[in-house]
Amino acid sequence: MAVDTCQDAPMRILVTNDDGIHAPGLHALANAMCDLEGGHEIVVAAPDSEYSGAGAALGALHEITPVIRRVDIPVSAAASWSVTGAPALCVMFARLGAFGGPFDLVISGINPGANVGRAVYHSGTVGAALTARNGKISGVAFSQAVTGYGVEGQVWNQLVDQLDWQASADIARTYVQGLVDNMPTEPVVVNINVPDRPVSEMLGWRHTDVGNLPPRTVNDATLEPVEGVEGAFSVVMDWGQKVNVLPEDTDGGAVEAGYVSVSNLTRLVHEDRADMSAAEAALDGLLPRA
Repeated sequence: MAVDTCQDAPMRILVTNDDGIHAPGLHALANAMCDLEGGHEIVVAAPDSEYSGAGAALGALHEITPVIRRVDIPVSAAASWSVTGAPALCVMFARLGAFGGPFDLVISGINPGANVGRAVYHSGTVGAALTARNGKISGVAFSQAVTGYGVEGQVWNQLVDQLDWQASADIARTYVQGLVDNMPTEPVVVNINVPDRPVSEMLGWRHTDVGNLPPRTVNDATLEPVEGVEGAFSVVMDWGQKVNVLPEDTDGGAVEAGYVSVSNLTRLVHEDRADMSAAEAALDGLLPRA
């Protein structure tokens, strides 16, 4: 089993992802966390298979029967576990004590493919960090862009095999070291995206807004009849062309330009909208406004 090198630590840090327990990006991230100064206890708990695009989904808790297994991966963590469920479920189980506890921080990634623009809403990598904050724990999500391809924050396996994770791991270790040395008083969620290049070739880092589009999108979805099955159709998706111009003040534009993108994600909050008055007036006719 994994070597126990992070005992008697001032913090317990959970490392998870949405690509599965055997993903190389997860291993690079977990080992970077074990290199943190301070001897923090690192525990890995990740899905047993691919859960990209799962967002912050848990599944139907009254119906699922998750299984947790000890696994041996090339990581010097205190413990490594696989879970038959989404990354958010891994985080929820961690909060509830399945892997000891309590945890002080959740680190998610490294995702192959930038989680920027609308991909942020569906990302299991980001979803794990959001779920952490729901449990009053800070979460940081790390993703690495893939030069030339990557659709809606996801990439093909053959491209993953070609990635060098060192730069993203170095940035993750540096950022998290600063975070654990001076933790915020209130839980935060940070979404960090790293260009696919060595640190020496990056232009710097910047705070960014969440944009509207990822660098490459799903452009079209059409239905094709399933042969021999009446009324059934398969969905054929068309991968759109690369978006040529993304504003550099957005997460996707910054990464495309060669910057590390750092986005501090807010909570979901109510917004008063004057242009919703008609719909709200309709409710007034049915119920009194409190």
